[in-house]
Amino acid sequence: MKTKILVAAHKSYMMPDDTNLYLPIFVGSKLHSNIPDNYVSDGTGDNISVKNPHFNELTALYWGWKNLDCDAMGLVHYRRYLTDHKFPSKNLRMILTADQVTKLLQHNDIIVPKKRHYYVETNYDHYIHVHYSEPINQTRLIISEDYPKYLAAFDLVMQRKSAHMFNMFIMKKEPLEDYCKWLFDILFKLEKRVDISNYDTYEARVFGFVSELLLDVWLEQSKYAYTEEKVLYLEGQNYLKKGFNMIQRKLKPVHI
Repeated sequence: MKTKILVAAHKSYMMPDDTNLYLPIFVGSKLHSNIPDNYVSDGTGDNISVKNPHFNELTALYWGWKNLDCDAMGLVHYRRYLTDHKFPSKNLRMILTADQVTKLLQHNDIIVPKKRHYYVETNYDHYIHVHYSEPINQTRLIISEDYPKYLAAFDLVMQRKSAHMFNMFIMKKEPLEDYCKWLFDILFKLEKRVDISNYDTYEARVFGFVSELLLDVWLEQSKYAYTEEKVLYLEGQNYLKKGFNMIQRKLKPVHI
């Protein structure tokens, strides 16, 4: 099985040794003049590189979908990878290997990170406590109009208290094609409906934020077989601070 896992990055960073499996890709490259020599550019071929400030790592996904020919393709981040280690540490030697990926895909169509749990709030509540509500509400309208079979799945996912986050996954060719067609059609329509001209730099990344929840909507409706793996972080995580911020946002939302 020919598999490529895109490692989305916006700066020079340590990368996996297995260059046959992992492909460093510089996102938003059309907006930058200096790209590290060992990175591919998301601004070649059929691309949406200039949308990176609003689509985040999805410009890498779009590039891979349109320009790579492989049996399976994945997306991870320069500081977040998938691993099968029970107690992963900040070590690139612990990330999934080519043999592990092949074995996992023998009985599954997709590999995703283990769900992130919010406990005190639903996915929808978490989103609107952190971001503006209009984009996620408009997303529901688009789905109801153009993909009504997915509406029940959307509502179900919004009421859950956990989700497969980070836009990280590895998919076989057929589900990848299905997912990308569905995802980008919705996001491009959402882009035309939502005015983000007054959003700050963080909130302007809205289409990347919305897409994180859309993955589970698609998984719920598509019924492709998937398996979960842990997330390995190459940088420290302050879980106490994250938990405090989550509770604080619930009591006093950042946006309305």
